[in-house]
Amino acid sequence: MKKVILCILFICSCLQITAENYPYRSDYLWLTVPDHADWLYKTGEKAKVEVTFCKYGIPQDMEVSYEIGQDMLPATASGKVMLKNGRATIDMGTMKKPGFLDLRMKAFVGDKTYEHHVKVGFSPELLTPYTKNPADFDAFWQKNLEEARKEVKSEKLIVKSEKVEKYITDDTDCYLLKIKTDQRHSIYGYLTKPKAAGKYPVVLCPPGAGIKTIKEPMRNIYYAKNGFIRLEMEIHGLNPEMTDEQFKEITSAFDYENGYLTNGLDDKDNYYMKHVYVACVRAIDYLTSLSEWDGRNVFVQGGSQGGALSLITAGLDPRVTACVANHPALSDMAGYAEAGRTGGYPHFNRINKMLTTEKVETMAYYDVVNFARRITCPVYLTWGYNDNVCPPTTSYIVWNLITAPKEPLITPVNEHWTTADTNYNQMIWLKKHLK
Repeated sequence: MKKVILCILFICSCLQITAENYPYRSDYLWLTVPDHADWLYKTGEKAKVEVTFCKYGIPQDMEVSYEIGQDMLPATASGKVMLKNGRATIDMGTMKKPGFLDLRMKAFVGDKTYEHHVKVGFSPELLTPYTKNPADFDAFWQKNLEEARKEVKSEKLIVKSEKVEKYITDDTDCYLLKIKTDQRHSIYGYLTKPKAAGKYPVVLCPPGAGIKTIKEPMRNIYYAKNGFIRLEMEIHGLNPEMTDEQFKEITSAFDYENGYLTNGLDDKDNYYMKHVYVACVRAIDYLTSLSEWDGRNVFVQGGSQGGALSLITAGLDPRVTACVANHPALSDMAGYAEAGRTGGYPHFNRINKMLTTEKVETMAYYDVVNFARRITCPVYLTWGYNDNVCPPTTSYIVWNLITAPKEPLITPVNEHWTTADTNYNQMIWLKKHLK
């Protein structure tokens, strides 16, 4: 198949994006070109990658060391190759089972090491999850949603709503909300909407992972400018208007940046993320109560943990009419419990005693794969192959489980990011799915 140097296209189109594989304004540049243009092979086929290492754009004759291993797992092969006329071809071998291989390279220049990697897939359309589907899954979530709604009636959801003048434009309004989602928990969110009177679709945007609040509510103001009511939410009850000093004091109570993802994992009823999943549906309760809602269109959109929460909300709430998700986290999290198998973020294999029988059982109630099975609305899913946060293995597993109408945007060169153009085009996709 014709070789396509995707790396060059990436550099030309995304100059301001800093990523591990392509550092911004570096003197050195790797070019890696698999011999299948789509980076995909059938199981049993051999994958070969042409490698170039450049200085100032000039290919260098030098030695490159490399390792080859399954996606997110230790290397099973290693070697060295000499670049001649700045190029060499590395045979990555093959896989007998569906999955991804990762070619991890190093070049040594003086006292500095320059690393690069490239992943290729083998029959990923055949990938299936390790995570089981609990028999009482639906009953568990129905019970929790019903309890939250009994504890806090719809008319009492909003604890606080105030205009935020610094984020108001000539044609859009912005409100800071505090939403009480159950008896114990609240979330904050920025609601942006058109100033013009009318009826509009609603969009819920859950956050990526981390102990953080909402720092850039204007980043996606184009939703409101294009006729959407959008709620950008956080999940920890942290007021985004607090000072940096206040934020630091509060967040110090958490064990570490993503420690909440391990909190209570021994028991499905006490896991931290239970109130988060409930909060996403309660946010939909609020959005569909607005007098400006058009009464038909309910969208969810997010990336990473936000992509996971978007798919989860779509699986939990039949009111959702379309879902957009980028490289979803929380997908087949227990996969690492099986030797030689890739699992998903937050990569519990890296934390001692996180893959016990009790914890794995709890994970099944919170894993994206079991919500993906239940989605009935159209889905637009985006992922890249070079992602080492939410690996392509688990994104494919989620994709393979969705039986609803679906559309992929696969960007092999991408790591854990999407471009501004991709994000804007997702809004265009939602506009095309208005009812």
